[in-house]
Amino acid sequence: MKTTPRITIVMPCLNEAETLEICIKKARHFFAAEKIIGEIIVADNGSTDGSQEIAERAGARVIHVSQKGYGSALMGGFEAAQSDYIIMGDADDSYDFSNLQDFINTLDEGCDLVMGNRFKGGIMRGAMPFLHRYLGNPVLSGIARLFFKSDIGDFHCGLRAFRKDAILKLNLQTTGMEFASEMIVKATMRGLKIKEVATILYPDGRTRPPHLRTWTDGWRHLRFLLLYSPRWLFFYPGIVLTVLGILLSAFLLGGPRHIGRITLDINTLMYAAFLIILGVQAVLFSLFTYVFGVNANLLPKDDLTDKFVKNIGLEKGIVISLGMILLGFVSSVGALIYWGENLFGNIDPTFSMRLVIPGAVLFTLGFQTFFASFFLSILNTRLK
Repeated sequence: MKTTPRITIVMPCLNEAETLEICIKKARHFFAAEKIIGEIIVADNGSTDGSQEIAERAGARVIHVSQKGYGSALMGGFEAAQSDYIIMGDADDSYDFSNLQDFINTLDEGCDLVMGNRFKGGIMRGAMPFLHRYLGNPVLSGIARLFFKSDIGDFHCGLRAFRKDAILKLNLQTTGMEFASEMIVKATMRGLKIKEVATILYPDGRTRPPHLRTWTDGWRHLRFLLLYSPRWLFFYPGIVLTVLGILLSAFLLGGPRHIGRITLDINTLMYAAFLIILGVQAVLFSLFTYVFGVNANLLPKDDLTDKFVKNIGLEKGIVISLGMILLGFVSSVGALIYWGENLFGNIDPTFSMRLVIPGAVLFTLGFQTFFASFFLSILNTRLK
């Protein structure tokens, strides 16, 4: 009778002939030392250096993944795994596959995802480039902790363990290096139990350059974090712009303001008006993104945002928009009356523009809100 393995170790592979065998040997040594029935899967992503044959000779099962990318290779390995527990790690000999018991113990304690933390475990000399260690990883991990209220200290560690069913339910989509961030972000958003264990990072055992591209992959990680956080991408910047525009407009509506030798007048008022329009548009985009993300099962529901969207509704949105359009009309009529009093000839723009600019802003916001209400109603139909 065939025994189901308790642990599956998945190694993504693209031309790892130099280090693949030693990684597999370390993993097999771990299984033997801990008396664990396990399997090793090498998820090959199109190697041309004989990595597949090396893996098979060393006792691993090779899975061929045609779709290119780090995330694609890993997902192919996850889906092929026969065990409930999966440990993933790079095949460049930078992680010690012979020392994985802390990961398994933490899963046994009820954790869904166990992250390695290289900053706690230790980074050996030459194991991580200066920019990655002191800029890339700290900055991106800090942004991720801020955006998603996570306490994970090392978002990009390639050595991690998890329950197969829990991770597959996350419906991970990214195919590149940002896959590492997607796993933690979605696990955090879905309320999975996540812990970290100290992990040592050793120097890459290969002589060729790594697949990781510092700036390109760094941007892909940042882009993913922004796309999955409409609050930080749209809402908070929109609120800041709107409030700043309103305060500046209120400061200038009564007339020119003098700050030392500087005079702020209608030109500044015009830019303040643009800030308000841009800010409100950004807030609306955050609502569009939220509703779409929930519909597509990309974002979890947020009770406060969900309540706001549903309470405003189409009808209230229309009423608010018509109110702004009416106020804009009143302000514009005031400007027209002033022009008429001057026989529709030359007028003082420093006065007239203080009527025209608010009117134009209110007209714009009114129509934006009108159309946004219908668009949100269309998007929200799928939630009912």
